[in-house]
Amino acid sequence: MLGNRARPVLRGRRRSNAPPLPDWRPAFYILEAAGFEVWLVNARDVKHLPGRPKTDRLDAVWLAKVAERQMIRPSFVPPREIRILRDLTRYRTDLVTARTSEKQRVEKLLEDAQIKLSAVASDIFGRSGRDMLAALIAGERDPKVLAQYARQRLRAKLAELEEAFTGHFSAHHAFLLSQMLARVDAIDADIAALDARIGAEVAPYAEAIARLSEIPGINPVSARVIIAEIGLDMSRFPTAAHLASWAKFAPGVKESAGKKKGRGSTGHGNPYLARILGNCASAAGKTDTFLGERYRRIARRRGKKKALIAVGRSLLVVIWYLLSTPDSEFHDLGSDFYDARIDPERRKRNHLRQLEALGFTVTLEPVG
Repeated sequence: MLGNRARPVLRGRRRSNAPPLPDWRPAFYILEAAGFEVWLVNARDVKHLPGRPKTDRLDAVWLAKVAERQMIRPSFVPPREIRILRDLTRYRTDLVTARTSEKQRVEKLLEDAQIKLSAVASDIFGRSGRDMLAALIAGERDPKVLAQYARQRLRAKLAELEEAFTGHFSAHHAFLLSQMLARVDAIDADIAALDARIGAEVAPYAEAIARLSEIPGINPVSARVIIAEIGLDMSRFPTAAHLASWAKFAPGVKESAGKKKGRGSTGHGNPYLARILGNCASAAGKTDTFLGERYRRIARRRGKKKALIAVGRSLLVVIWYLLSTPDSEFHDLGSDFYDARIDPERRKRNHLRQLEALGFTVTLEPVG
């Protein structure tokens, strides 16, 4: 049993010679490879248990007794195959973030040269945009010539492109732009290599990925990341609510004397899982499905952030059922799920109230 100790809160200035906290992973992996059943336990679970001794030796004996009596629970550590996939998907996410940062630096550099290409082209790193940037690096400064590199629909904006390229692009900007674009291309090559390796690693999970991809908002790339973060064995989470709670996609309740305290945040969970679920929930909100309607209903009343959390939790519930029951199939409830179940009288009152708010007087007559 290994203790997953949280980093202590240091008051005042931290000593520079203070040793860093030890990492639990080397010991965990060594014992796991030796054939032991290893538990990673959060020290918070035993913090308030009575009878804890003060010496290290007696403390170890006490922890063993607590574990024997099942008074603590192991933390979730996926098997080795899922951990390998998780390392790959997380590194890919980090590379995508680094590429996005580099692209933002390119846009900032162009704005420093009074060139606002992003105001005309939706993607300055498309085929037309890369040709224009390459021409800038090669020494071309004529806005009319640069605008002629536009292709397809972008050619309808030649006048706007000429105005956008009217600036003060110097050799200094050209040098920095060449370095940034080279960095973007290098990251693109690394991501392509990672995609090939991830594709080989997820080959045994092709059926699970295909089933998760049927959920609105989830594509095969997102399904890979989700499997890498939560695994395929849902027996670790007794119910879908346990999975949502572990991922911190469940509302926190802090109430005292009838008053709610705090900001109602869900807490800090797995950042990689939260990021991909947020992206999937946002994509699902644009579809004509039950999840899309759920997102829009909550966003109108509570805001987009709460809608993302609510739809993300709904996605986790669906994922849990699909992975825990292999013979189950996803069935969309439809975007009219809520309207079909609202009481007709209630719907009538809502429509009347909306029309009266617009200044109309409505007389209702039943259809014969």
